[in-house]
Amino acid sequence: MNLRSGLLRFLCLVTNGTQRHQEIPVLRDHIEKQNKGNNSSQKHLYVYDKAVTDFVWWDRQKRHANYMISMLKENSIATLVESIPFDSRHEINTGVEAYSVYENKGIKFNVVDYRDPETGKLHRFVTTLPMTINPGTIAMLYFKRWTIEKTFNNTKSNFKETKAWSSNTRSLENQMRLTAMSYNLMRVFEEISKTQQPELIHPSDKKYSEALEIRQQQAQKRDRFVNPLFFQARISRISSYTIRAVQNAIITGMSLQRFMSFLVARLVSRPQLIGEH
Repeated sequence: MNLRSGLLRFLCLVTNGTQRHQEIPVLRDHIEKQNKGNNSSQKHLYVYDKAVTDFVWWDRQKRHANYMISMLKENSIATLVESIPFDSRHEINTGVEAYSVYENKGIKFNVVDYRDPETGKLHRFVTTLPMTINPGTIAMLYFKRWTIEKTFNNTKSNFKETKAWSSNTRSLENQMRLTAMSYNLMRVFEEISKTQQPELIHPSDKKYSEALEIRQQQAQKRDRFVNPLFFQARISRISSYTIRAVQNAIITGMSLQRFMSFLVARLVSRPQLIGEH
């Protein structure tokens, strides 16, 4: 999933329909193949979970402009090298307590110590990105991974893509491509509908904003607050209404103009939030 656009593309298979392989070796193989025929001037950033922190391998990937953000394992053995200066007063760095260079087996990488201002929980993120990148940006990009979970929910619950079509590799690849294409069309329809009436928002965005407001009020009772970056625009889960509307439009042969008017009519007024930044 592209965390900038919210669109999907088929990356690589982790199963042949019956036997499942480890995700990390599959991802590495994909990146290595990509390196052989790719323009090194094009940068790639992979935001992944704790299992990805092979410091030696990711350090080599910087030569190909491949970078990563992950959660630092609790048992990781690393030595502090130096602190990295950052603007702690900038809103983007809310919650960042430290930004430092660490070393493991001669490989240097950057670590962000982020304490959630809402819960007080400390998170430690590791990255191979240049130290010129704001540490708050690194923390927020990792939290954006939750968007991917919502996408999986769309494909499983709404598209019913829970089983492999066959054990044939080509069939599996086509299944993933068609799933991604279907999802992307739904995403485009929903995002275009939001631009038709800029003063209005999607019901799911209103629900999310109201939930954030409740979290903000509860946090303030504990002398805490929700990170203001969470109040900004986000890539939301595609609503079940949009997916059903597309399905009905296909079945009935509805025109695109009429179909879009149904999506626009579903937009609602933006709520007035006390805790919004």
